[in-house]
Amino acid sequence: MLLSRGGAQSPAATATTVVLPSPTPTVAPAARAATTAFATALPASVLQYALATSEEDPEPVAAGALEAWTETFTDGGAATLTVRAAQFETPEEAAAYAASLVATLPAAAPSPAASPAASPSTSPSATADDAPALPASGEVQAGGAVVGTYTVVDAGDGTGVAVWQNGTAVLRLTAPVEDVADAYAAFPL
Repeated sequence: MLLSRGGAQSPAATATTVVLPSPTPTVAPAARAATTAFATALPASVLQYALATSEEDPEPVAAGALEAWTETFTDGGAATLTVRAAQFETPEEAAAYAASLVATLPAAAPSPAASPAASPSTSPSATADDAPALPASGEVQAGGAVVGTYTVVDAGDGTGVAVWQNGTAVLRLTAPVEDVADAYAAFPL
């Protein structure tokens, strides 16, 4: 028991949680030439990554997408994040395309990731530092309704891949494995 000079007990220490701000880009994002509603809904930055390039992606269009884009983001250094985003006419078409992308993902052994990519109810079991194990998968929710699914994996080459469906949109994000879960969680679609 600790006593102060007056003989009274010292107050118990209280734990505090420090929440750091999300990282932001150190470089300006490039201008996006596309002006469709879908293209303009795509972000100009994701965490510390700023849009560097945006171009049409013919592969998802050949698979039935109404439009699709491949976008590369940079942190101003060597790290990049690539997003392939496709808009389909129906959620069923989007779900089928997302399933085809997930089927091509590596089935790597579980490994620690950078941080949680899902809510506590859908996050995988955590490691000692509270980072989820990869692969991770679950439901995508918007407005309290399930609108798709997500899968996040360690590609085994230093990168991680997240594939998710949000209604009629299908996105495939590739980033350094330590950033993939945070980038997926921060992506606004």
